[in-house]
Amino acid sequence: MMDSATGNESKQIVVHNKNIDLWKRRFGEKTKLFFLEKGWLLFIVGFLLGRAIVLSSLSPFALAFLASVWFMRKEKSFKLMLATIAGSITLGWEHGLYIGTTMVVFIFLVSFFKHMEHQQKIIPIVVFFSSILARIFHYSLFEQVTSYEWMLAGVEAVLSSVLVLIFMQSIPLLSPKRYKPTLKNEEIVCMIILLASVLTGTIGWDIQGASIEQITSRYLVLWLSYVGGAAIGSTVGVVAGLILSLANVASLYQMSLLAFSGLLGGLLKDGKKVGVGIGLLVGTMLIGIYGEGVNALLPSLMESGIAIILFFCTPESWIKKLSRYIPGTVEHSKEQEQYLQKVRDVTANRVEQFSNVFQALSKSFTLEQKTVLEEEDTKETDYFLSNVTEKTCQTCFKKEWCWAQQFDKTYGLMTDLKGELEDGNHPNKVLQTNFENHCIKSKKVIDTMKQELSFYEANQKLKKQVSESRRFVADQLLGVSEVMDNFAKEILKERENHEQQEVEIVAALKHMGIEIDKLDIYSLEKGNVDIEMNLSFYHYHGEGPKLIAPMLSDILKETIVVKDEEVSPLPNGYCYFSFGSAKKYVIETGVSHAAKGGGLVSGDSYSTIEIGAGKYAMAISDGMGNGERAHEESTETLRLLQQILQSGIQEQVAIKSINSILSLRTSDEIFSTLDLAMIDLHNAAIRFLKIGSTPSFIKRGSKIHKVEASNLPIGIIQEFDVEVVSDQLKAGDLLIMMSDGIFEGPKDIENVDMWLKRKIKEMETDDPQEMADLILEEVVRTRSGHIEDDMTVLVARIDKNNPKWAAFPAYHSEAN
Repeated sequence: MMDSATGNESKQIVVHNKNIDLWKRRFGEKTKLFFLEKGWLLFIVGFLLGRAIVLSSLSPFALAFLASVWFMRKEKSFKLMLATIAGSITLGWEHGLYIGTTMVVFIFLVSFFKHMEHQQKIIPIVVFFSSILARIFHYSLFEQVTSYEWMLAGVEAVLSSVLVLIFMQSIPLLSPKRYKPTLKNEEIVCMIILLASVLTGTIGWDIQGASIEQITSRYLVLWLSYVGGAAIGSTVGVVAGLILSLANVASLYQMSLLAFSGLLGGLLKDGKKVGVGIGLLVGTMLIGIYGEGVNALLPSLMESGIAIILFFCTPESWIKKLSRYIPGTVEHSKEQEQYLQKVRDVTANRVEQFSNVFQALSKSFTLEQKTVLEEEDTKETDYFLSNVTEKTCQTCFKKEWCWAQQFDKTYGLMTDLKGELEDGNHPNKVLQTNFENHCIKSKKVIDTMKQELSFYEANQKLKKQVSESRRFVADQLLGVSEVMDNFAKEILKERENHEQQEVEIVAALKHMGIEIDKLDIYSLEKGNVDIEMNLSFYHYHGEGPKLIAPMLSDILKETIVVKDEEVSPLPNGYCYFSFGSAKKYVIETGVSHAAKGGGLVSGDSYSTIEIGAGKYAMAISDGMGNGERAHEESTETLRLLQQILQSGIQEQVAIKSINSILSLRTSDEIFSTLDLAMIDLHNAAIRFLKIGSTPSFIKRGSKIHKVEASNLPIGIIQEFDVEVVSDQLKAGDLLIMMSDGIFEGPKDIENVDMWLKRKIKEMETDDPQEMADLILEEVVRTRSGHIEDDMTVLVARIDKNNPKWAAFPAYHSEAN
């Protein structure tokens, strides 16, 4: 029973809390609807600005605010006029008459220019003339118009025009729909000017001797110091104090009090509301004693105390909502991160959707046919025979006997004839004799069959081309889908938090006496470390690769090198460094080549490609024939290969794509071989993709290993499977790749494989360039110096990457 009662009570508490939250939400929505959407906040501001006066007689705020609302929210203008006039009448009917006159003159003048473009530029001019005309009219009724009055009218008109431009940036901030995620510094200052102008409308109001404008101005300074820090707090203090001092010259020292309090409050904002409140109290006491002495200190302290109490009563949620719009605050940073995260998620989701679309399109091109291939062949044969019989058997008197009574025999004989003719042979004597005994028009049928066979073969070839085109499109779409899918995953990768490593790196840098300004760790994945930092040096002497990279290598337990650095030319300037994982292996290459007959243009092309992600590609392409045309074929093959591989598409898809492009783009015969070796520099794994190319050799010590595959050259056939040969290299291995000019070049050599292996084994050098030169020289010597074909040999040696600067133990704190 007790448990049941306790459970019921907890449920009631939860329901009660939910009701409270619901009530608060509804109350907030109703409050927002009342003050913002209904425009009551604008009417309150207009009422106070109608009372605002500076320099004892000037009132530039009311007209400027009306003009801004007229431009931004015209539907609220009439009610705002009534509220502003009501506020001005509280200071006297003469002041109310002037405010009403200025507004009427403004409405009259602006109606003449409402159809003109660039209203934002026209309205300040209209405000200027409205203000000066109304003020001169007012002076002519109640005072004498002298040069002094003209000067005051001009100053007031200029202030009104300037305030229009300021208020135009402030009115949208009072709008119920605020889309901009951040306030610019200019907007913040304009908003402060508007708030300070509103405070001048409270001059003359007090509670038990405490001035309302002083309480509200200090409350404003407390709030914005707590939100924006010392810069915003002091700015608010200066602007608010200046405008209030213009309204009441006796309160000139208040500008110093508010500015100094805002500065102290911003510096003590880490102490939360208490720290900001202490900053106001200290500023009040120091400036109060300096400004008006000890006798006036008590009222000033009472005003600051009331402001602090109001500040403590302000809900934290209100302050956080305001903080989201102030640059530099924690809430603003979180808001920006959430916005960027949302944009990133949306972008990744859209890219993933495109990836799925391309994948679906690829599948639609590769759907298997429901009919069996034999049925397709039978159907094609039926179509072929129907075309033949239409031209021969339709007019024959034995048609009924052949195709009705002897269908199987007739169909079989004609099918056998088609097969013989399709292979390019003449029908054998037995078949021809049987067919002549069966058909009285055998010669005409055979001749017609030969004619139709050319159309049949052309149709079959066209179908194969269409099928290959579909397969090419499917492979391309699938490759694009994979690239986009990987891109979507990269977008979703967040900057990881590596607090422990950050602490160790910062401690080590400080121990070495290096000043650090910024440290960003993006990835600590093995083989893919990505670290950026800004450091300060009095004179830079290569500390990046000599000290910092070895220190990082010790902390992260893998070899780290400097990927990029930007050194400041000034002493104590900040230098930028980018550190990343060093590749476990490095490649040194050498190449030697010669054109046929000692010419300048070779049909062979070669390329070494740094693809990224620790992959290194070596390729040789041999265009069919020699000279300029063969050179163009091989160069185009390697150009396409490099661009497709660097896009992220897999090697097999890349080669199939090149084959399809070369075979489909022109009717000319464009054939070339491709010998591709992909080496992973992280683990020395190698993958060979040989298309019509000669074997390659791997030399490991005194052992020679041959690598070969059987594929026709690119462009000869439209449908082929790429054969991949995988192997594992070790440090010190030599990879020898060559074109057919080298492999088939030796003259009077029966076993070229054994000869090449022996020559490579006997070479004492392990320098890739020297070895390439020696292999080419040995082949040319067998031909007595004659170069019968284009020759290219590409040699690479794989070695372990030994950084110039070794890792050393980093500084570790006692806590570690």
